[in-house]
Amino acid sequence: MSVAFTREEDLEATAADLPDRPISPHANLVTPEGLAAIEHALAEARAAYGAAQASGSIEADRTAMARATRDLRYWSARRASAQVVESEADGRVRFGGSVTIEREDGRTQTWRIVGEDQADPANGSVSHVSPLARALTGKRVGDEAVVAGQAVDIIAVD
Repeated sequence: MSVAFTREEDLEATAADLPDRPISPHANLVTPEGLAAIEHALAEARAAYGAAQASGSIEADRTAMARATRDLRYWSARRASAQVVESEADGRVRFGGSVTIEREDGRTQTWRIVGEDQADPANGSVSHVSPLARALTGKRVGDEAVVAGQAVDIIAVD
């Protein structure tokens, strides 16, 4: 069969069918800063949705509307399920707090345990459901934990 007789997919229509962003099954624990970030992202999604509607060219650019709608659904759900947790200073590694560990090779690393949407490992924050956070939560200065199969010492908790 000749290519001339087949219908090629409309790239714009394919792009407009964006799948929903996956929502974690874990509790949506957030720090006060994390809640502010979710609210900011929700406001941006609302603005993008409004801009896509106002442009009047939804038929010409369905991708912008699909992206705005998807993000609006995601951030609305994350805001609705957000549970703000205030950090307690009781000397233990807790949600919202920071912990400094020393590895066997002498390297030290500091991590802040935050919500999933706020996590940014490259900048020192990890999700409360990450293996690292689970291994460290509840520990105190002087305790040992196993992280990625290696023993680490807790040297500071903030």
